[in-house]
Amino acid sequence: MNELKVKGVYKHFKGDYYIVEDIAIHSETKEKYVVYRGLYGNTELYIRPYDMFLSEVDHEKYPNVEQKYRFELQNIESKNK
Repeated sequence: MNELKVKGVYKHFKGDYYIVEDIAIHSETKEKYVVYRGLYGNTELYIRPYDMFLSEVDHEKYPNVEQKYRFELQNIESKNK
């Protein structure tokens, strides 16, 4: 499984990009959630269970997807070196 990078930019296997804002903990179940924002349109804020965010793509359901994971961290380098 992937490791999560807070403030990292991730590409969803369907093509859109998101920034991970933080990790939230459910107050009663203690389940971890990823809080992330779309980098397109109205930049909506989303949550998803931590394990689901880092899970692999279901290649039986999506056989033509080349990306291994549902969300993959992007390596974005500064142009000011």
